[in-house]
This record gives sequence, structure tokens and C-alpha cells, in this order.
Amino acid sequence: MIAQAAGLAVLAAISPTALLLAAVYLGSARPRATILAYLVGALVMSIVVGIVVLVALRAGGFSVPHHRQQRYGLRLGLGILLVLAGAFLFRRKPKPVEPDKPQKGIVGRLMANPAPYTAFLAGLLIFGPGVTFIAAVQVVATSNADLSKTAAALIVVVVINVALVWLPLVAFLAAPDFTTRHLIAFNGWLRRNGRIIFSGVLVIAGIILTVNGIAGLIQKG
Repeated sequence: MIAQAAGLAVLAAISPTALLLAAVYLGSARPRATILAYLVGALVMSIVVGIVVLVALRAGGFSVPHHRQQRYGLRLGLGILLVLAGAFLFRRKPKPVEPDKPQKGIVGRLMANPAPYTAFLAGLLIFGPGVTFIAAVQVVATSNADLSKTAAALIVVVVINVALVWLPLVAFLAAPDFTTRHLIAFNGWLRRNGRIIFSGVLVIAGIILTVNGIAGLIQKG
């Protein structure tokens, strides 16, 4: 259970936007305080979403052994949704990317004013409910595990989900100049290829859940 949930959490963690913001915050006037606030916001939102999804699915009886069909039907539905979302994102015509120009929208405004309070808000926003993260949590929620194993698995999923925030922070504390230089240089590449990366992550996660759901339903029959 933990291995499957962790694998989906790794896919959920692959967020070009999350890493892009980490790079911006590490290059700000107060890098440690700013990215730490970003991490706190990301953790708060991930924990809240994880607990809400976990409680909702457990309350719905998806972890009960004789609800196997509903459990695998849920995974199949999530898998199909992820594949469709990934395909739509891949086929969507991208806007021209100019790395030297600031991004528009809410994320652009948060990047334009890197400070602890805006970084905290960014953590809440960027790590809001996502289908891939929900897919990872549902593996935990639909397992017939006791409270201690469930809590441990959820902690693993949350920690992995925010990896692109705490990993740059750890790297920065170990080698600040090296980390900042390479992350900032990486920004342009992320902006150009973020759509393809994210769509690929959605499709891979969707295929995993779809195959798992079909296999579970066939075994039921």
C-alpha cells in the first residue's frame, strides 16, 4: 500500500510551477525565510487535503473488504480522468514563452513580490487539491490498514508531495550559491517544457490507476 501510494505521490510532486517558485524564492532578498514560508504553506495545504480525502473515503466505506468493486471502480474513474486531462493539456496550443518576461496571473504576482507572506500563500495555492495527489491519498484511504499504518502512509505521501520545496531548501542550506545559480538557470527550460512534463505525469499516473482498476474489477468477476 505504502509503495503504491508513494509512487503516485512522486508523480504528484513533479510540478514545474512548484520548482519554478522555489527557484525564485531562493533568489530573493530573504531566501531562507521565504522558501521556509513556502514550505509551510505547501505542508498545511497538503495535510488538510490529505486528511479531508482520507476521511471522506473512509466514511464512504471504500476501505471495507466487501466494497472491492467500488474501490477499484474509483481507481478506474480517477485513472481515466487523469489520462483525459493529460491528453487535453498536451493537445492544448501553448502560448509563446519568453523566459525573460514575468508570468501573468496569480502565480506571476506571487513571483513578482517574493516575501514570506506571499510565499506562504503560494504554497497554499500551488499545492491545492490535485487529481494526482488525490489519487495517491485514495490508495491509503481505500486500504484496510489500521490507524498507525494509515497515518504513516499519509505522512509519506505528504512529504513526497512537497519534495520540490524541501529538496531545494536542503540543497540551498548545503550549497547556497551553487543551488541558486543552477535553479535560476533551470527556470527558462521549465517554462518552455512545463506543459509537456505535466501532461506526461498525468498520463502516466492515469495509466497506472486505470490498469490497477481494471485488474481489480476483473479479479472481482
